[in-house]
Parts: sequence; C-alpha cells; structure tokens
Amino acid sequence: MKATILTIGDEILIGQIVDTNSVSIAKHLNSAGIVVREKISIGDDRMQILDTVARALRETEVTVITGGLGPTKDDITKKTLAELFHSGMHCDECVAAHVERMLTARGIDYNELNRSQALVPDACTVLFNAHGTAPGMWFERDGHVVVSLPGVPYEMEHLMQDEVMPRLKARFALRQIVHRTLITAGLPESMLAKRIEAWENALPPYLKLAYLPNPGAVRLRLSAYEVEGESVAREIERQFEALRRLIPHNVIGYETATMQELVHRILTERGKTLATAESCTGGAIAARFTAMPGASAYFRCGVVSYSNESKAALLGVDPATIARVGAVSEEVARQMAEGVRRVADADYAIATTGIAGPAGGSDEKPVGTVWIAVATPEGTAAVCKQCGTDRGQVIDRASAFAIAMLRDALEPAAEQ
Repeated sequence: MKATILTIGDEILIGQIVDTNSVSIAKHLNSAGIVVREKISIGDDRMQILDTVARALRETEVTVITGGLGPTKDDITKKTLAELFHSGMHCDECVAAHVERMLTARGIDYNELNRSQALVPDACTVLFNAHGTAPGMWFERDGHVVVSLPGVPYEMEHLMQDEVMPRLKARFALRQIVHRTLITAGLPESMLAKRIEAWENALPPYLKLAYLPNPGAVRLRLSAYEVEGESVAREIERQFEALRRLIPHNVIGYETATMQELVHRILTERGKTLATAESCTGGAIAARFTAMPGASAYFRCGVVSYSNESKAALLGVDPATIARVGAVSEEVARQMAEGVRRVADADYAIATTGIAGPAGGSDEKPVGTVWIAVATPEGTAAVCKQCGTDRGQVIDRASAFAIAMLRDALEPAAEQ
C-alpha cells in the first residue's frame, strides 16, 4: 500500500519554516506498513491543491495533507477539499464549543474568524483536535483515503498518533515494512561496497540494501516491504551477523549508534580517562562526549587552544616548534595531545590542529588539512587528514576521524 504526503504553505516554499511534519508522518506510515511513494510541498494555491490531491487519489491509496487550515483568508485547504469532494459545509457544534473554550481560557476574543474553524465539509469525518482549534478531516473516495491535518507540528503529531493511525489500521489490511540499519566506520562507501560485494550479491531478493554515508560513518540499511514482519526481521539479523564476521572492526552498532558511544562504553568499562585539546574543531570533540550521560566518569577536561599563545601556555607546546613548522603540523599535534594528557592526568588524549577555512590555506597546507594526534600510555600517534573545503564539513569530519583514531588505539583492528 502506498501513500502521498502533501505539505501546503507558501512559508515552506520560501524557506521561512522547515518542513518537519512530513518526516514524522512518514515514520508513522512506514511503521504501519504503508510505503511513502512521494512527499510534495506546494503553496497556498487552489488549482495546485486540486490538481495535486486529485493525482494523489489516482496513484496512491492514502494521502496525508498538512497545512492551510487556519482561520485567515490565505488558509484555503478546507474549502478547496470541499470543492474537490463536491461537498457543502456545515458547523460542527463540538468543534465550535471546543474552540470557544480554548480561546476564552487564553483571553482571546471568539470572533467570526475563529468561529469559521468549526465549519467543516459535509463529506468528511471530523478528527477532533484536542490541542488546537483546527480539526483534522478524513475523506474517502473509491477506497482511497485523504486526511487533512493542521500544520502546527505538535497538533499534527497528536492527531496522527491518536486518530489517523488507528483508523488507517482498521480501514486497511496492512502488511509490515521492516527496516534495520547497521552502522559502520573506517571504510569509505566505495571501499565498503567492494569489501562486502559477495555478501550483498547473496542477499535474498526481497531484501533491499541502501548505503547511507555520513561524516565518519556509512549506514547500511536492509529493508523489506509488505512482508510478514517477524520472519523477515530474523533473516535481517542473520544477514547482519554474517556481515559482522566479514568486517568486525568496522561495525559500530545498530540504528543511531555512533563512534563516540562505542568509545564512551569502552572507557567506562575499563575505568580509563580522556582529555581533549582542540584547535580547528573548536570543542566539537569534547561536546560529542559530554553530551552523553555518564561522561563524567572518564572525561577529565577539554581545552580549546585556538591561538598559538594558548597552545604554549596551556599545553606546553614549544613556541620554537610552531615557528619552525607551523601550528598545523604533526609536531604540534603530538605536543598538544601529550600536553593535555599530562595536564589533565588522563590515560588518553585527543588533539586536533588544522585549517577549517574558508581562508588560511596554502598550496602546502590547503583548507581542510587537519593533523590529529592521540596520546596513550604506550605512546603518541599522529595522522594528517584532508577533511573537505566547507568549514562545517571540516569540523565534522576531523572530529569523526579523531574519535575513530582513539577507538583504534583502544581496540586495534588486529585484536578483533
């Protein structure tokens, strides 16, 4: 079974607001076994609404619409849907009483515009909106369902959960959609695909593999559509276990697992401590760790030594070294890591120094050049990485590389 998600509002098209509704709606539909065929955003235009909904009715069994249900003249969704379904309008007394109570409690006048919220098409089933003034609406035609919901995200979310999904499950005989995602790190997408090519080619035909790259990680998602969920879920687990045996050191975990969560667990279990010294990443690495509950058990401190003076004063980096080879260098990265490890009395330390851009690069050290060092009880390792050309991208990639490098120090690949 397929669905169309339609968001209506000029504010979406001009970038004034971000469409989060379609993300939430898609998750609800997928979890019930309904495949989202397309997501569309259009403006507050009568003909565009008529044409888009009419096409969705022809091509998918379920259409979920958000937006355009307010009391002002630019909100035309309700009247346009009444026209599409050849329907008159009437006042729903339950909605009217609810709107009046809600506005009175807020000290807002119950005027003609607000009263219009209770006008609904004769052809719809009203979906009571306990959290706002615009009711949801459920239409049916020739076995197809069109649902219209308010654009306010928390109102839409309550209606999807409390009204729409129970009705869809009761209305249609739905089969499951199963998704499971394995998180990998340490292999770029092309190298990963080559490494697991034989495994991918041997997958059952009903399982679809998607590669989803992120900074520092590649997510592998196995999906099966309109299936018997329990047996397929077991097969996906079996396939991922086989994949784990192929690339044991590159598997981080499932779904939303991150490299910092893996390192967090290792440090906590071993009772080891960590400190960071960051220049170009500006504290991003420390922030990734301290965002996790329980980080205080191992995280000693994070130093953002952005200037050369702070590198020398706080971390003990030799000014002569900076003068000789520059702040973005292997020697400085090593001294930063060793310095913060010494100052914090930590077992492990990470350091970064680089050129995040957009300015400051040279032929020898272009924008995106980052030296990363990890200091351990056994010694210090350093590596130079090219992390892109966009400032945010450089910070994200360098942070991911640094945490992965610490993981490799904690659990070398040879031990896997």
